[in-house]
Amino acid sequence: MFTGIIEALGTIAAIDTEGGDKRMRFAAAGYLQGVSLGDSIAVNGVCLTATSMTDDGFSADLSVETLTATTAAGWQVGEAVNLEKALTLGKPLGGHWVSGHVDGLATLVRRVEEARSWRLQFEAPAALARYIARKGSVTLDGISLTVNEVEGRRFGVNIIPQTWTHTTLGRRQVGDTVNLEVDLMARYLERLMTARNPE
Repeated sequence: MFTGIIEALGTIAAIDTEGGDKRMRFAAAGYLQGVSLGDSIAVNGVCLTATSMTDDGFSADLSVETLTATTAAGWQVGEAVNLEKALTLGKPLGGHWVSGHVDGLATLVRRVEEARSWRLQFEAPAALARYIARKGSVTLDGISLTVNEVEGRRFGVNIIPQTWTHTTLGRRQVGDTVNLEVDLMARYLERLMTARNPE
């Protein structure tokens, strides 16, 4: 589990293709203190397992399924990525519960600067839009955000300068896709209601 609070920006240092899978090496100097081989790290919201460690980074294997279901297939060497270590006891829960299991991709359709913040509007897949509610939580590229408005499949979020500067969101342009994870509570609530009111 994660919180959706980005702790550092890393860089993709190398990508090796093995069949349909990929092995990626991420540079993250000074960030990996306390991380051990086999630990989980969220990279742009994708939960990955550290399969090897160096002084300044780690490697992870990405399966065909992960590459297909996330933006990872399009990641390039030199690209910046959002990093968060797995939640541990005693760690503040500053965002919301994030599993690191991407539900789908959202597309940035509008980007507007407003005073000292930025308003971004995304379009979600139809199957996921029903889980997104005004003032609810959503995770985009691993970042916990509050939904400001919802209109059909589109939803808007407001990005403060801290988030804009210290995550990859400030680099996103209209037309870009991001990893989308909807609120776990919304899924559990739907499951509960379905169980209580079977057709």
